[in-house]
Amino acid sequence: MIFLEPYEVLTKVYKGGAHLKIALSSLLAGEKGRTVKLCYAVLEHDGYLDLCLASIAKRKPQESLRLILKIALAAMLYADMVPPVAVNEAVALAKHIGKGGAAGFVNAALRAFKKEDIVLPEGDEGLAVESNFPRFAIRALRERYGDRVRDIVLARSQGVSVRFLRGMENYLGREHLDTPFEKVKIFKNFARDEGFDRGDYTFQSVGSVAVCEAIAPCEHLLDACAAPGGKSVLLAEKCARITACEVHPHRVALMESYIRRMGAENIEVFEKDATAFDPAWEGKFDAVLCDVPCSGLGTASENPDLVLNKNEATMSGIVALQRAILANCSRYVKAGGALYYATCSVLPDENDGACAAFLTERMHFSAEEISSPLPHEKTTYGLQFLPDRAFGAGFYLAKFRRQA
Repeated sequence: MIFLEPYEVLTKVYKGGAHLKIALSSLLAGEKGRTVKLCYAVLEHDGYLDLCLASIAKRKPQESLRLILKIALAAMLYADMVPPVAVNEAVALAKHIGKGGAAGFVNAALRAFKKEDIVLPEGDEGLAVESNFPRFAIRALRERYGDRVRDIVLARSQGVSVRFLRGMENYLGREHLDTPFEKVKIFKNFARDEGFDRGDYTFQSVGSVAVCEAIAPCEHLLDACAAPGGKSVLLAEKCARITACEVHPHRVALMESYIRRMGAENIEVFEKDATAFDPAWEGKFDAVLCDVPCSGLGTASENPDLVLNKNEATMSGIVALQRAILANCSRYVKAGGALYYATCSVLPDENDGACAAFLTERMHFSAEEISSPLPHEKTTYGLQFLPDRAFGAGFYLAKFRRQA
């Protein structure tokens, strides 16, 4: 049953709030490739598939049937599955999950679908459907970047970003793009092999590497929201000591495993809430990095599930958390030390907006200029990396200096 695995994975994402990559990680080899392709196709085109469903169903179907129809439509539109096969697989899945009574509806709805009947709305409403980007985010980006918003939201990842520690020459025969960072290459396809287990290379986004490259060497750095550990490990090459924190126990375990694999011995890991003040850490660190939880909209092309349920109401909670982390962790910076603020977002409220609010409340900090070889936009307080010019990466970084 071709659609069963995609259905189970996507149910965890849509209904259970699971992250797609985590939901996919438990799959065995076998049909994993097809399942991955279908799951990404559904999530990357979620808004467009909603439009398709509206054209073939007069009333909104139950969630389980809605998901079956989305998988079948995605298979026909984006996975080259011939319609009769997709229809039969969808009907079989409906029966398998106990929805046999709706099998006739599933059959009739899919047979009625005609791609030529689908018309995108005009303007930004249509762009939201085409890009699968939230409408409120498109409005915010248009206000900031004008007509360039289309290029930003339609930009796609350029491939798999790999950072090498050694043995890079063994992989350069594969199709790849060079980046501004000598040991970071972007491959069209890259299958993990024994070099990964040896710690010869790791998968790390070019935006993440850019953030680390812009951070100055220091004696003792706090990575306040460190999981999954990529930045901590890379920064351990230029800082004598790294203290890395994460609030969720399972992510602490993942981070510790990653650090061991990469052989970084100067990192100490703590399970810690970055919003809760620890008096023992006040003024303790030469530098603090707050790579805060965010909307993730800068990496939507690689993580299409992050777009789900993002709206202005949910964003207010995200922004409040970011500002609480920045305010709390600023207390851990030594006099004269540096504070870095990073997100994987393209939204001004999460980036320059957070910095403006912080500097209003913390007068003993001032913004400090930074630079990067990765293409970026200079903003009032930091650097904005945008997907259309930075290999599909959308990140932000600002630096502050504590005066006293």
